[in-house]
Parts: sequence; structure tokens; C-alpha cells
Amino acid sequence: QVQLVESGGGLVQAGGSLRLSCAASGRTFSSSGMGWFRQAPGKERDLVASINWSGGSTYYADSVKGRFTISRDNAKNTVYLQMNSLKPEDTAVYYCAAGPVWGLYDYWGQGTQVTVSS
Repeated sequence: QVQLVESGGGLVQAGGSLRLSCAASGRTFSSSGMGWFRQAPGKERDLVASINWSGGSTYYADSVKGRFTISRDNAKNTVYLQMNSLKPEDTAVYYCAAGPVWGLYDYWGQGTQVTVSS
């Protein structure tokens, strides 16, 4: 059993920044691939960014490249998503996910709302 708890969401003006955190417990965090997804109202849940177990490999969706940065601290069992230059279209519920290998996810957090006002 893995538990993931996201935090750091909120309301921010366009151009602003937020940092999301996801605290993990239950499985050996340091061996898990991690990802951040988002889901806007009426849309599918999409992968935003992901990171492998060591942090040496990352992936970003084209829509967030150059603005978002994913990182992890295995000593703290936490993965982060630094979001800069936020746009109204970034508004969504953001979910943290964990999996046994990079790109495969079997546990999800409850989500945190990010709202970007124009």
C-alpha cells in the first residue's frame, strides 16, 4: 500500500508561481517512478511531468516545458513540481502518481486544485 498526499495548490495570478509537493509513504519511495498529472473540468487526465527513481531522467509535456520543473528528494520521500509563468490554461486538479517503474503508475494521490486567474 502506498499513500500519496499532495499539497501546495491554490489560487495565483497569471505569471505567478506555485510549488506542489507530494509526500509518499508505504513503498520504498526511492525505487519508484513518480509523475504529476492534471485534469481540467471536462477533460481527460494528462501527464504533465515525470521523473525516474534517481531523478536522473525527466519528462515534460510540451505545454509545460521551460515553465515547470519536477524534482524529488528521496531522503524526504517527496516529489515536487515547481510551476512558473503560470497561465489560465494550467488551471486543473493536479495529481501525484507513483509506480514500480518509470512511466507505469499504480497509486494516486487525492489531488490538489490549482487555479490561475487572468
